[in-house]
Amino acid sequence: MRAAVVAGHLCVDLVPELRALPSTGPGDLAEVGALHLSAGGCVANTGGDLAALGATVAAVGDVGDDELGAVLVHLLAERGTRTDQVRRLPGHSTSYSIVLQPPGRDRSFWHHVGANAAFDGSAVDLDGADLLHVGYPSLLPALMASDADPLVALLTRARTAGVTTSLDLAVLDPDSPAVALDWPGLLARILPLVDVMTPSADDMRTALRLEPEGLDETADRLVGLGAAVVMVTGGTDGLALRTANARRLEDAGALFADERRQRAWAGRVDFTPAPKVEV
Repeated sequence: MRAAVVAGHLCVDLVPELRALPSTGPGDLAEVGALHLSAGGCVANTGGDLAALGATVAAVGDVGDDELGAVLVHLLAERGTRTDQVRRLPGHSTSYSIVLQPPGRDRSFWHHVGANAAFDGSAVDLDGADLLHVGYPSLLPALMASDADPLVALLTRARTAGVTTSLDLAVLDPDSPAVALDWPGLLARILPLVDVMTPSADDMRTALRLEPEGLDETADRLVGLGAAVVMVTGGTDGLALRTANARRLEDAGALFADERRQRAWAGRVDFTPAPKVEV
């Protein structure tokens, strides 16, 4: 059984049932449906899915010492992840997202960073791990401080321990301080330490300040910057997969230690169209 450490962004998702997008005018009252609570953010979503697939998963992140933090730790445990590396930080509030998803429209989010602002990766315990997955660094200001020195330190520590590293991004809020970071320069520094990279096309467009480009071109760009395996998702445009050569895969940690796996995955160029779904 593989062991994974999933670290980074962690929040509670608050999802009201909506018939339409409510008005927010002064004095308005909008009637909505039931509220659904779930553990959200990369740690909960990726960690919970890996646990469902049979991996042993340690969730790592920061929450507040408030009631919402207790709820979040409980929700994480319900998804089958270990929570002993989730820190309850005195004086901090727990992160949450209000997810607005009226019928026929893509989701939008109202997000509070909360205790995620304190997460710098220094307390992540990698003992016994095969995989380290880090999620949403743009929402983790302490991890990206000093030109991402804390993130580089965490990834380097994993590389030294022979742990496969994985990174996922999030769309940048144009009003976020993270927009001011030199993302092209940061990715050029970080990606040689990243074995698996799984962004969306929108993540990359907002990070690299690019005009929209094809999924294939984006995947090629990220492999060129040093990542070993890149999967770029584009919603209705499908999914593009690119992998580096066998020499790069040799350095990709425990999950690629088998030479047959290295040869099987080297130099892959794949594209999967989005499946048609009847609505």
